[in-house]
Amino acid sequence: MSAEEIAQNGQVREPLSRERVLHCAVGIADAQGMAAVTMRSIAAELGVKPMSLYYYVANKGALLDGLIDIVFNEVELPTNTGHWEAAMRVRAHSVRRALGRHPWAIGLLESRTEPGLATLRHHNATLGVLRQAGFSIALSAHAYALIDSFIYGFALQENSLPFTGDGDDVAEIAAPMVEQFSGGEFPFLVEIAMEHVLKPGYKFGDEFEIGLTLILEGLARWLPR
Repeated sequence: MSAEEIAQNGQVREPLSRERVLHCAVGIADAQGMAAVTMRSIAAELGVKPMSLYYYVANKGALLDGLIDIVFNEVELPTNTGHWEAAMRVRAHSVRRALGRHPWAIGLLESRTEPGLATLRHHNATLGVLRQAGFSIALSAHAYALIDSFIYGFALQENSLPFTGDGDDVAEIAAPMVEQFSGGEFPFLVEIAMEHVLKPGYKFGDEFEIGLTLILEGLARWLPR
């Protein structure tokens, strides 16, 4: 047992492991963004020396590979037990929720050249559902790219909003903006705000289901009848 595994009060500290290092990095990224994730910040959080981390993650690239794999591991794997559209819908919502928990991962999920097992399992399962539904190899690739472009794009937009999109804070942000449009120069902005955004029960997240439905219905037309 190393001296770093013994706390200052004499108690045994939880030993280091690759999983512990990666989950610590995820916690830092969730709280402060990816820019805050360094070997030094992880070591400080774990109470160890930075050099001790390199036994578990060889470099920053290996660290990113591990972080992305954790995110993919949180996504529900699509299966062929039901209709392909239902499987893609469940997967899409699961990916969106994962990106909501880890917004730093938006734009990084497809960036790794040495993906981990969870990442590979996810991609293989998704392609498997599409192929067994009857999509050709090329159409499966097109469908996968289209669905993910929508999911990632929506997650990016959702994360960038000046409000949560779910609750009274929408009205708090939108109402003062509408007042700026009262001169009549932007009638369609006023219309959508008054007749849609500021209506009780409005949630920006509802747009996700509408867009996803349009995409899945469009993809269904590609299948041979």
